[in-house]
Amino acid sequence: MLIILPPSETKRPAPDDGPALDLMRLSFSELTPMRRRVLDALVTTSAEPDGHRRLLVRPSLAGEVARNRRVCELPTRPAADTYAGPLYVGLDPTEWSAETWSRAAREVVVVSALWGALRPADRIPPYRLHACARLVGLDRLEPMWRTLLRDILADAAERRGPILDLRSPVYRALGRPTGLDDQTVTLRVRPAPEGPPHIGDVVAKRTRGVAARHLLSSAAQPAEPLDIADLLAGYWPIEVEPPPGRSDPWIVTLVIE
Repeated sequence: MLIILPPSETKRPAPDDGPALDLMRLSFSELTPMRRRVLDALVTTSAEPDGHRRLLVRPSLAGEVARNRRVCELPTRPAADTYAGPLYVGLDPTEWSAETWSRAAREVVVVSALWGALRPADRIPPYRLHACARLVGLDRLEPMWRTLLRDILADAAERRGPILDLRSPVYRALGRPTGLDDQTVTLRVRPAPEGPPHIGDVVAKRTRGVAARHLLSSAAQPAEPLDIADLLAGYWPIEVEPPPGRSDPWIVTLVIE
């Protein structure tokens, strides 16, 4: 099984001390040249007068743009602890057992506009970079990463799957595992008829994180997409939509009662 996670816009602050970024210690070393290019462009862009516009950041968050200029100097944390959005609240890596961390090291990849692909324990600093940002000298990031990440993700899934892809369409555009669309599960979240009238984005993301945590903490070894659905059915009512074609994923809907 491979679980593909997005990054989150919200990051924990850098710790007071600790090792700075070391690109050579990150997983997927074949991405190092591209990481250097994107990192250099991010620092340059963040120093430009229109940096916040290029990075799709509101002027009120100018401090986060300024922080990008020091990204290589900041102390780092494991990626799973750096990202702090709702999905990661549900994932709750602070409560993972040693066994869960070990499984996540093999079965989880975080896809990022800055780093390409990471494992949860890879140490990174806080930063601000959206997948749709337009960096000085690089412009669009999606097609650049897509040429590299498709095969890297397929290899991480051992070329057979199954895959649980928790990314939004924006981050899926950075690369989907080559040839494994019909072995991929995406999750939707909706309220039960007798439940709340609407499920907000925060609740939906947090629920996806909880789903990933359940899978990682289980002893099960899913061999196909329906195995993932069966495991999640132990926690929520679910609806399953098989892929209509080989280029489409399975859709599993979690029903919140």
